Amino acid sequence: MVNPKSSHRPTICYRPIRPSDLEILERLHADVFPIRYESEFFQNVVNARDIVSWAAVDRGRPNGQSDELIGFVTARIVLAKESEIGDLLRYDPSKPDQTLVYILTLGVVEAYRNLGIATALIREVIKYSLSIPTCRAVYLHVISYNNPAIHLYKKMAFKCIRRLQGFYLINGQHYDSYLFVYYVNGGCSPCSPLVCHSCGELRESGLKMDPLPKEE
Repeated sequence: MVNPKSSHRPTICYRPIRPSDLEILERLHADVFPIRYESEFFQNVVNARDIVSWAAVDRGRPNGQSDELIGFVTARIVLAKESEIGDLLRYDPSKPDQTLVYILTLGVVEAYRNLGIATALIREVIKYSLSIPTCRAVYLHVISYNNPAIHLYKKMAFKCIRRLQGFYLINGQHYDSYLFVYYVNGGCSPCSPLVCHSCGELRESGLKMDPLPKEE
């Protein structure tokens, strides 16, 4: 892997993920995540089957690597009324077509971290959600020990609104998840005292928060 911080000045560009990205996409997911994804998931991503995606590439990389993925984000549109956060939204039930964008996976290869790439990829998802008139929020899950991701979403104005006990099962061990939401197009929380929590308030209930890191 070329180290962009020492070898050259990276020129980061963003584009949709394509079928030609399949092999590197599978490899990056295996490197980044402690869980394994089915081959069907990757086929759906690269062929845009009910999944939207963006790739980060470094146009400054040599040796034919200028279009190879160095970061990615995948997401899916879901109906608000059928989602797990339907009770956390204030929306008009007479409009059954209201939607959400659920971020499935997000990752950046290690050599390219702390360059703002993850932030830019999330902004692509937010921009996409804003272009959908029926969309009311972007949401995602973060494993409880992933402090860099927790701080990144907090910095980008996502609200940490729920802790899910034992959400992930990894190598036979359960881990909690935090659910983050970013409201768009007039979507908002019903502001119930039980659900209207920021990450700062969750800190008081036991979530350990470290100082903010540099941008991912």
